[in-house]
Amino acid sequence: MRRRDFLAAFAGATALPSIVRAAQRRDPVIGYLYAGVLETRTEFLATFWQGLAEQGYVKGRNVDIEYREARNDLGRLPDLARDLVGREVSVIAVPGSGPAIRAAKAATATIPIVFSNAGDPLRLGFVTSLSRPGGNITGVSDFGNQLSAKRLELIKMLVPTASRVGALVTRGYTAVAAEIANARLDAPALSLETAVSIVSDQQEIDAAFASFAEQRLDAVYVAPSPLFVSQRAQIVALAARYRLPAVYPFIQFAQLGGLMSYGTSLTERSYQAGLYVGRILNGENPAELPVHRLSRFELVINRRTAEALGLTVPAHLLAITDRVIE
Repeated sequence: MRRRDFLAAFAGATALPSIVRAAQRRDPVIGYLYAGVLETRTEFLATFWQGLAEQGYVKGRNVDIEYREARNDLGRLPDLARDLVGREVSVIAVPGSGPAIRAAKAATATIPIVFSNAGDPLRLGFVTSLSRPGGNITGVSDFGNQLSAKRLELIKMLVPTASRVGALVTRGYTAVAAEIANARLDAPALSLETAVSIVSDQQEIDAAFASFAEQRLDAVYVAPSPLFVSQRAQIVALAARYRLPAVYPFIQFAQLGGLMSYGTSLTERSYQAGLYVGRILNGENPAELPVHRLSRFELVINRRTAEALGLTVPAHLLAITDRVIE
C-alpha cells in the first residue's frame, strides 16, 4: 500500500470512533413530575420554557422532556418517579408538591431534582441548608404555608363581621399539617374560629362547600395545592354558588371570579424553576445551588365579585392592594 493510501485509511479508521460517539450523544432529557393535571399548567409551562431558553435550551431543538402526571392520585407518584429514573433523564423538575418531591427523592440520589415550591424545604428534610442544599435537590420556594395568618387577616379586613372561617386543604400533602396548625394558631388573634375540611378529589370539594354553607360559615380560606390549582374553576364557582367570600393563594383564582388572592406568582415560580434546570444542565451542582426564595407577594381583589357578594372594599384594604380586577 502506498504511503498516501495508508494515511487516508488510517485517518478514516481513527475518525470512526468519534463519529460513533457523536451519533450516540443525545440532547439532555428533562423529567417533569407533576402531582396534578398537566392541562391546567399551560401558562406555567410557558414560563418554565422561557427560563430554560435563557440558559440556552430550547424545546425540540437541543433539549427533550418526559412529562408524568399523577392527576391528583398521589399513590401513582412513586411509580412515575421510578419510570423517569429508568429513562435516565438528566434532571427531574417537580412543581408544587411535597409528595412528588418525596417520590423523586426516594427514586434517585444522583439525578438532580429541582422543585418549585416545597413548603419549607429545610424543615421537611429536602435540603440540609438553604444556602448549600448539600445533595441532589434544590429549587424555588415561597414558604407558602407560612402565609396563613396574612390570608386570614385579609378576610377579616374585607369581612369584619366574620367569626367562623372554613379552611379547605388537601389530603396527603406534606404541608397540610402545618397549614392547619398555622390557621388554628393564627385565627384566635383575629377573633376567628376555623372549620377544617380535608379533601382529595372533585366530589369531596363539592361536599366541603356544601358543608361550609350548611354550617353557615362566614368565609373560606383555600390553601395552596396542585389539586386546587387544577380545580380552580370548580372552587370559584362553588364559592359563588353558596355566596361565600373566599381568599385564594394565587391570582388565577381571582381572574376566574374569585374574590381575593394573596400569594406569589405561579408563572414566576415556574420561570425560576426553568432557570435552575438550565443552570444544572449547564454544569452547576445542585448541592451548591442555593434554594431561591420568592419574596414578592401580590394581593389581588376582584371588585365585581365583591359587589356581587354585597361587600364594600374598604379604603385601607384598597391602599395595600396590588391589583384590582374590575
